Amino acid sequence: MKILVTNDDGIFAPGLSALYRELRHVGEVAVVAPDTEQSAVGHAISLSHPLRVKEVLLPGGVRGWSVTGTPADCVKIALAELLNGPPDLVVSGINLGPNVGINVLYSGTVSAATEAVILGIRGIAFSLDTYRQADFSGPARLARRLVAALAGWPAWPPKVCLNVNLPARPEADILGIRITRQDTGRLVEHFERRVDPRERVYYWLAEINERQELDLNTDYGALQAGYISITPISFDLTHYPSLVPLEGLELKLR
Repeated sequence: MKILVTNDDGIFAPGLSALYRELRHVGEVAVVAPDTEQSAVGHAISLSHPLRVKEVLLPGGVRGWSVTGTPADCVKIALAELLNGPPDLVVSGINLGPNVGINVLYSGTVSAATEAVILGIRGIAFSLDTYRQADFSGPARLARRLVAALAGWPAWPPKVCLNVNLPARPEADILGIRITRQDTGRLVEHFERRVDPRERVYYWLAEINERQELDLNTDYGALQAGYISITPISFDLTHYPSLVPLEGLELKLR
């Protein structure tokens, strides 16, 4: 199996290196990732400036390509220019921080996996439920086992990528795996007002995901309860139930 590994935390992120070290046991792995952190860039692609690609040596002697672009850029240029033939699978991550609920729309990690599906390749995104410094070795082992199992899944539908969120806890404390839907509850957000050393005011966006009750059928609820969450997602944003009611809508330009 040929695997392309990418991320949005940057090519030198520890989550990417840990993922590479594990996935090389299940396939032939290539690494193409942004040269700097690209968190929350969503599905942006570069149109107004060129992409510069450089071969780099990662910790452990791993060779990869760094790209001066977004996660979606990395997948596009990898398939078009850098790889010797298309991969069987694109794996994005392991992201520092969860990608659940509405955050899926902002996530560069998820967008890389979605871009793979747009280009006809299966894609999986992995994220870890912590923003603190983390040991990615355990989560990477879980990711390897999940990739090995999911890659052979005969019922994997076309135009669907898998968004996987891993609890930041020892494997023995993980309660299991749940197939979930995306949580659609609104984020609780605020801007922290700060002052820099030159007395200039700036703002830092912060968010808090809060729910009165945890729905274990959603990515957010399952992850908070201690389960691995696997959510099938698609780039088709059409709300199909609205198509029939709109058929009877009379729209007039004049």
